[in-house]
Amino acid sequence: MEALGRQILVEFYDCDESKINDVSYIENSLIQATKASKATIISHNFHKFSPYGVSGVVVIAESHVAIHTWPEYNYCAVDIFTCGDTIDPWVIQEHLKEYFESKNVSSMEMKRGMFRMPEGQKLLFKPDQNLQPN
Repeated sequence: MEALGRQILVEFYDCDESKINDVSYIENSLIQATKASKATIISHNFHKFSPYGVSGVVVIAESHVAIHTWPEYNYCAVDIFTCGDTIDPWVIQEHLKEYFESKNVSSMEMKRGMFRMPEGQKLLFKPDQNLQPN
């Protein structure tokens, strides 16, 4: 079986409350972690809730990195989805753990888009086709 992509569902516990309630800090952290993985950033959008919480997404040519924070619980939920095999999503997770000063992390990886391919054939994935936003 071949997979189109990998998705990591991450839960960051015991984070620094002020960092995960700061929309600028969250945005910069996700962008820097994504760049560290060598993913191709297409766009990003973040929103600060009142009085607590931030939600946001970094759209990458290889898929996306999304976050929702609950500073009042020192908790973040992050979804890291990468297509193809050129980007290591675990690099993003490790950078975010440091940025948020998370003391406890729970992660689960899923293979997405599973296909049985004929012997000797691979799934076609051409990330260069996705580099320009529509």
